[in-house]
Amino acid sequence: MTNKRRLFFASCFALITTALSFSLRAGILPEVQVELGLSGEQLGFINSMWFLGFPISMIIGGLIYHSVGGARIMQFAFFAHAVGIIGTIYAGSYAGLMAASLLIGLGNGCTEAACNPMIADAYEGNMMSKMMNRFHMWFPGGIVVGALLSQLMDGIGWSWQTQIWVIMIPTIIYAILFFGQSWPRAKSVEAESIMGSIKGMMNPLFIFMFFVMAITASTEFGTTQWVELILKESGAKPMLVLALVTGLMAVARYFGGEMVHTFNTTGVLLGSAVLATIGIYLFSTQTGGMTYVAAIFFGLGVAYFWPNMIGFIADYIPQSGALGLSMVGAMGMFANVFMQPVFGSMIDSNKTELAASGLTGDALELATGQATLSTMLLFPAALVVLFAILYFWMKGKPKGHLVAH
Repeated sequence: MTNKRRLFFASCFALITTALSFSLRAGILPEVQVELGLSGEQLGFINSMWFLGFPISMIIGGLIYHSVGGARIMQFAFFAHAVGIIGTIYAGSYAGLMAASLLIGLGNGCTEAACNPMIADAYEGNMMSKMMNRFHMWFPGGIVVGALLSQLMDGIGWSWQTQIWVIMIPTIIYAILFFGQSWPRAKSVEAESIMGSIKGMMNPLFIFMFFVMAITASTEFGTTQWVELILKESGAKPMLVLALVTGLMAVARYFGGEMVHTFNTTGVLLGSAVLATIGIYLFSTQTGGMTYVAAIFFGLGVAYFWPNMIGFIADYIPQSGALGLSMVGAMGMFANVFMQPVFGSMIDSNKTELAASGLTGDALELATGQATLSTMLLFPAALVVLFAILYFWMKGKPKGHLVAH
C-alpha cells in the first residue's frame, strides 16, 4: 500500500537538499575561490554544472519513470547528492569541483523527475494543486534557511567544508523516508508508455505551456540571480531583498492550494503575471524603501509560476505523464542556462552605453540596474498577454479532458 504522506515528506526533504545545495554552495564560493586560486570565470563554469545537470536528469528521469519507477530514480538521486557533496568537500581542484557540481545537479533533477509525477498521481483535484504548491515551497524556503545557516556558520567560524556537510542532513533523511516505500500508479494508462506520453505532448496546449515555461522561469531567475548587481545602488540591501522575495514565495506556496481552489490554475497564473510585472516595474523605477515594496509584489507574483505550470500539465494533460512534467521543468532550467549570459551581457552593454553618456560612480550603477530591469519587464508583460489567452482558452473546460490526436 502506498504511504503518500511519507512519500510527500520524503520529497520535501529531497527538495530542501536541492535548495541547500543552491544557497550554501553560493555562500562558500568566495572562500573556495581564494583557497583554490580560481578565477571568476571558473566559478561561473562550476555553477553552470549545477544548472546543466538539473535538466539532463529531469529529461532522462521522465523517460524512464514508468519503466524503472520513482524509487530507483530517487536511489540514484541519493547517490548523486552524497557523492557530489563529498566530492565538493574533498575535490581540491577545479576539475573536481566541476564534476561534483554536475553530480549534485543530476541529483536535483532526479528529485523533480521523480517527485512531481508522484505527487500528481497520489493526489486528486484541488488537493493535488495544494500538495504540489506545498512541495515546491521548500525550494525558496530552503534557500532562506540556507542563507540564514550560512550567515550563522560564518559568524561562528565554521570552515566551508563543514558548511557543505550540512547538506548531507536532509539527504540522509529523505533516503530513510523513501526506503522500502511503494509508489502510486499513473492516473492515465497512456502516461505509462513513452509513446503514450509523447502523443500527449503533441497537444497544442502542451506545446503552448512548454514554451511559456521558458518565460516564467526567466522572469523568476532572471531577476533573483542578478539581484546583487542590479540593485546594489538602489538604496536597499540586495540580500535582504532576495530573502524577502524567497520568504514570501515559500509562504505563498504554502497557501497555493487555496488560491487555486478560489481562482483556478489559469486565474492564479494570470494574477501572478500581473503582480510580477508590477514588481519589476517598481524595481526599475523606485529606490530606497520602495524597493522592498517592489520585492513584495515580485515575490508574490513569481511564487506561483513553477508549481502551477507543473500542476496545470498534471491536471489538464495527464496523458503526457511523468515525461511531460519533466520536459516542462527541464525547459525552465534550460531557458536559464541560455538566458543568464544574455542578462549578464545586457548589464554590460547598458553600463557601457550609460557611461558614454557621462554617468559615473553610484549614478551609473543605479541607472544600469534600472535600464536592465526595464528590459526584463518585457518578460512578465508578455506573460500577462499569454496567460490572458490561456484563461479564456480554458474557461469552462474540465480537467483531464484534453487528449492529443
